[in-house]
Amino acid sequence: MRWIIDAMNVIGSRPDGWWRDRHAAMVRLVDLLERWSADGGADVTVVFEQPPRPPITSSVVEIAHAARPKPNSADEEIVRRVRAAPDPSTVRVVTSDGVLSQQVSAAGASVYPAAAFRAEIDPAPDRHVSRRRRSR
Repeated sequence: MRWIIDAMNVIGSRPDGWWRDRHAAMVRLVDLLERWSADGGADVTVVFEQPPRPPITSSVVEIAHAARPKPNSADEEIVRRVRAAPDPSTVRVVTSDGVLSQQVSAAGASVYPAAAFRAEIDPAPDRHVSRRRRSR
């Protein structure tokens, strides 16, 4: 199975302050994808709207970007990659973008929800704080 990751959709699936340092969030996603891919041997491509500055490199994950940065340009690049695949049925796109999901499904790929994928590669810390009852 080849996985194509809608990078900012996965990053944005968890409001963890990623917007304060967008590049650090991108680096963190690539790191998480490297570990996930290495554990399971998955073929992973992560697609950004534009080339990361400074560049992000990986020997495990293919880091791709749209030809020209603009709104939805990563989506266009993902659709192009699915259509160019020899067998799109072997491609799974990670996104929660409804339009992108429809486009890649129509091209033969499957879709995996971004938030579910993020939870798989980066489990959220347990935010439940135990509270003791006060005795009166």
